[in-house]
Amino acid sequence: MSDSLIVACPHCHSRNRVPAARLGDAPTCGRCGAHLRPDTPFALDAGGFDAHAVRADAALLVDFWAPWCGPCRTMAPAFEAAARALAPEVALAKVDTEAEAVLGGRLGIRSIPTLVLFAGGRELARQSGAMPAQAIVQWTRAQLQAASPVRPNR
Repeated sequence: MSDSLIVACPHCHSRNRVPAARLGDAPTCGRCGAHLRPDTPFALDAGGFDAHAVRADAALLVDFWAPWCGPCRTMAPAFEAAARALAPEVALAKVDTEAEAVLGGRLGIRSIPTLVLFAGGRELARQSGAMPAQAIVQWTRAQLQAASPVRPNR
């Protein structure tokens, strides 16, 4: 396993190499200086999506939502609380499926809210329906744990 990760900047979408052991040290983007792993969700559009979900190694949890969706609005504070609990190991982003309909279609988003967890450039899991903060955190950690390679005892 590599001792560094490719992390995309939530502001300029530049890819940055960060030592895994330093992820919790509030690393900043080499291009724009923004914090790479904020403890609040950031808006993600189709233009920056691949930089974060496909071409980056670090874990990313995306909330696909729409402004007119009641359950999406209800879950928004829980998603923000989950961001604080999961940072800096997991970044949280929000994709407005109304504004980014092509991206939602590309990923097969059929209902909202839908959470999709990415790591290592691939989708690990998805879950539809509103969830409280603690359930979001537990689900995310369980999915990351399940995706971790099993190491033999020595």
